[in-house]
Amino acid sequence: MNPKYSPLFESFTFPNGVGLQNRMIMAPMTNFSSNPDGTVTDAEVDYYVRRSKGVSMVITACTYVTRNGKGFHGEFGASTDDMIPSLNRLAAAIKEEGAKAILQIFHGGRECPPELVPDGGIVSASAVPSEQGSGKVPRALSDDEIESIIDDFGEATRRAIEAGYDGVEIHGANGYLIQQFFSPHSNRREDRWGGSLEKRLTFPLAVVEEVQKAVREHARDPFIVGYRFSPEEPTTPGITMADTLQLVDALADKNLDYLHVSLNDFWSTPRRGVEDKRSRMEIIQERVGDKVPLIGVGSILTAEDALKAFQTGVPLIALGREIIIDPDWVEKVQHGREAEIETKIDKNAQERLVVPDPLWQAIIHTPGWFPGVE
Repeated sequence: MNPKYSPLFESFTFPNGVGLQNRMIMAPMTNFSSNPDGTVTDAEVDYYVRRSKGVSMVITACTYVTRNGKGFHGEFGASTDDMIPSLNRLAAAIKEEGAKAILQIFHGGRECPPELVPDGGIVSASAVPSEQGSGKVPRALSDDEIESIIDDFGEATRRAIEAGYDGVEIHGANGYLIQQFFSPHSNRREDRWGGSLEKRLTFPLAVVEEVQKAVREHARDPFIVGYRFSPEEPTTPGITMADTLQLVDALADKNLDYLHVSLNDFWSTPRRGVEDKRSRMEIIQERVGDKVPLIGVGSILTAEDALKAFQTGVPLIALGREIIIDPDWVEKVQHGREAEIETKIDKNAQERLVVPDPLWQAIIHTPGWFPGVE
């Protein structure tokens, strides 16, 4: 190994005592490749196995905690106990390669395609349509339904424990239901779940507390609980960087094991809400990094990119598209072969890269999504 990159391979210990062998994580990415009944496919398992050697932790694609939260075609489920064998199959495959397995749990809210949810009934905090999804007006959830979904996050956590995962990541990012409750765009409620910023925090924090309760009740060994969030929204009204700083302050007080900042570019800067020219990652690290470890992600193509990101003080670095383009990314750096890292998708290498067909089709037919696809 080039000694220059050795900091990326230092071990790391979460607040709950669980250790990682290095600082490199596989980011959660939807692969559209599960069976229609929500069970994982052979192709999906093979895809994860191909990428689980080298990284210290794999965060799975999101899995729906309740049937009306299914956000993607080909998404796998954690909504019933019948799903535990499927969940276990994926956890065991990841862990067999030496990585910790983290199940990302979510509800799509108003971003769910109507054809994927019972009776086409999409739901959200308020009856405000998404500016990027189907455009269909969702139905505002009742108080009882909100409480039920919070319980569903706890039940999905129990299933993750029973299925052998090392932890869960609460998906509060990318415009899905948890973020919809925090956002002033999607949450126009005037009850205990909305109105002020403090009330818009009620649902996200209740989910965190329910997940942690499930861990206390069901986990026999230390179990990782992380939370992923998006720092800003482009919409007006929408989440600003100032709002996000309030969110991370609240989350940092919840004894979480990590916060995962969802970004396309690690070095992106705030749109509005703070007068600060530094990157969002640096601002958030300064704000709460001494209380809770952060995972940073976004366009980290090379070993040099990863080292530069790590030198901001962010202790864990996630690879997303990069580990699809080159599944051996981490091992190449570890063995001094960083110059061999592939940084553009090889459009003739689906079989070599072990990418399931639904994900492959999405990659090669989406210009600009992956380097090398124009």
